Amino acid sequence: MTHVPEKWSSLEEIAEHLGVSKDSIRNWIKKDAIPYRRIGKQFKFKVSVVDAWVDSGKSAEIE
Repeated sequence: MTHVPEKWSSLEEIAEHLGVSKDSIRNWIKKDAIPYRRIGKQFKFKVSVVDAWVDSGKSAEIE
C-alpha cells in the first residue's frame, strides 16, 4: 500500500472546513494562532494539523 501525502488546503477550504469566515482565518494568521504555511503569497493548511490544533483547545484561547 502506497502512502499518499495529505494535500495542502487553501484558506477558503480551511474556513469552510471549520465553519468560520475567511476573515476569521486571516485574523488568526495575523495573531499567529492557527498552524499554517506560507507558499508565495498564499496561505496553506493541513486539515489534520488544524484539527489537532482545535482538539488541543488552543483555538479557544484566541482573543
